[in-house]
Amino acid sequence: MKPLAIRISEKKNLIIQFDEGGNLQIELSFLRRCCPCASCSEQRESQSKNYIPLFFADQIKVKNIYEVGNYAIGITWRDGHNTGIYEFPYLKFLAQSNNAV
Repeated sequence: MKPLAIRISEKKNLIIQFDEGGNLQIELSFLRRCCPCASCSEQRESQSKNYIPLFFADQIKVKNIYEVGNYAIGITWRDGHNTGIYEFPYLKFLAQSNNAV
């Protein structure tokens, strides 16, 4: 599972095309809400199940996307947050979850 192309569509969706075929599409707001870094994970765990984080516009705009080895991508959000490493299987899970909502 290796990305052939990674892009932002309509300023609101992350689209990844993989070498094994198929594309993933995830809304940026959902992607940020599901950030896998320790700080964001801890914040989600400390909230009730009904908690829905609200983000300012800069918090869901992507400044940079970079590959992490051959297993993940990292995202630097416009507000400077950049500690989440999104592994490809996790992105696939998020794309399926996002489309089910």
